[in-house]
Amino acid sequence: MNNYPHGQFCWVELTAANWQQAKDFYCNLFNWTAIDDPIGDDKYYTMMQVDGKTVAAMFEITPEQQANGVMTNWLSYVAVDDADKTCEIAQDMGGDIISGPHDVMTAGRMAIIQQPQGAVFAIWQGNEHPGIGLRDTDNTLCWNELATKSASDSKAFYHNLFQWECIDSLMEGMEYTEFVAANKPQGGMLEMTEEWGDTPPHWMAYFQVADCDQAAEKAESLGATICVPPSDIPEVGRFSVINDPQGATFSIITLQAKP
Repeated sequence: MNNYPHGQFCWVELTAANWQQAKDFYCNLFNWTAIDDPIGDDKYYTMMQVDGKTVAAMFEITPEQQANGVMTNWLSYVAVDDADKTCEIAQDMGGDIISGPHDVMTAGRMAIIQQPQGAVFAIWQGNEHPGIGLRDTDNTLCWNELATKSASDSKAFYHNLFQWECIDSLMEGMEYTEFVAANKPQGGMLEMTEEWGDTPPHWMAYFQVADCDQAAEKAESLGATICVPPSDIPEVGRFSVINDPQGATFSIITLQAKP
């Protein structure tokens, strides 16, 4: 597989306080197979696979991350042609480079960035490892969505950073933005209201499932908390927002069949 084109979501990674518990939960929920790659003394970087193809990854929080207040969370990666140049552009627009840019051995070059409006994401300049090998099918990543407190500022930031085109539409009475690159939607965005309370701006990973209600019920039986119960999105599908047993938030969705 060649590298993902610039501006496409190419990887999703869980940083977990309890790596073994996280493995057990997601393997049970999504029928993932865990492939552990040793990265230190009793430390592993785990590739999660479906049909022999990598669909996500996870590792245990390091002591340094723990000291910096990092909690269990999903991190979404966007493919870029030049990680260093992308970091420079982000900084010029007021973004904060949390980590990197640095090489991940010979796999590629990455950085973690916080946009001025607060949401955190990562960038990936692939070398020997392009990113996930399977997506947009059951139990794999199918969408990434930004919740922001300023849609206009976020549009400007990501348009300049990734050359995303911003397409606005009304969805159930609220404005929803699709980020488009290479004539294909890459992700979405909605503006947070007062109802969100103290929830910080964030990127949300959506995983496609065959039956949203059954998957949500299974997640709850495995110790997860259902934040948004299975709900319909007209002309899109049925989704649910879930906190895994360690507090990481993600969404599941059963997409409506296209006519």
